[in-house]
Amino acid sequence: MAALINIEAVGIKDIKLPVRIREKDGGLQDTVATVSMQARMPGAYRESCVIVFTQALNKYMDEMSVTIFSTLLEEVRRALQAESASIVMSFPYFIEKKAPVTDTPSLMEYNCTFTGSVASGVEGEEFILSVLVPVTTLCPCSKEISAVGAHNQRAEVSLNVKFSTFIWVEELIDMIEQSASCPVYALLKRPDEKYVTEQAYNNPMFVEDVVRKVAVNALAHPDITWFSAGVESFESIHKHSAYAYVDSEDIRWKGQSAETRDCSQA
Repeated sequence: MAALINIEAVGIKDIKLPVRIREKDGGLQDTVATVSMQARMPGAYRESCVIVFTQALNKYMDEMSVTIFSTLLEEVRRALQAESASIVMSFPYFIEKKAPVTDTPSLMEYNCTFTGSVASGVEGEEFILSVLVPVTTLCPCSKEISAVGAHNQRAEVSLNVKFSTFIWVEELIDMIEQSASCPVYALLKRPDEKYVTEQAYNNPMFVEDVVRKVAVNALAHPDITWFSAGVESFESIHKHSAYAYVDSEDIRWKGQSAETRDCSQA
């Protein structure tokens, strides 16, 4: 006798689509997103799920934004009579940055992810905005013990946020770049290289320092209701990476805030 196995969820994974993302300045940016969707649903509707998912994505891909997600997911959930529906959409996002001295323009790539879900009987949707931002860190110990120079390296900061009012990707990127020893640029000329080298040297930070500063800035933001942040430093003089992580639920559980958080302690 064959066993009856209940499948909890069905969906599609890693489908690539051209999408248009709303920019802070009002424009639309063309990019390519990798999308995964799934639904918890009754068995009678599983055969049609791929059609429902792909039709919904095609309908909204010309202007994809966080404000569209609740509508898109609710349409999917209702069409499949599902308990819930969720989506994860990752894409490269490009911002023009000018070099700090020569104002030479170049495009910087940032990896972004929209994660959303809706559920039957639950008011509103769950949404997380995530960004991955490259930065420079310079080691305070190396600077302290060295007669000349200090080792520095590229690091990546991942920030995930929930919010009460819409937040632009650009806001989170600015928040992160202000929290590191120095931002990273796609193109620098010699005067710019001198500037960023000296900026990092005058602003040494461990990964713990960076993640604390990101946390302080996120806690101070009036629209962020939850966040997690991680910093990985790809060490230039070690085989391993250095890493630090913080979750706002842990910070608030300990009674800490943007005003009381001591960023000087490791």
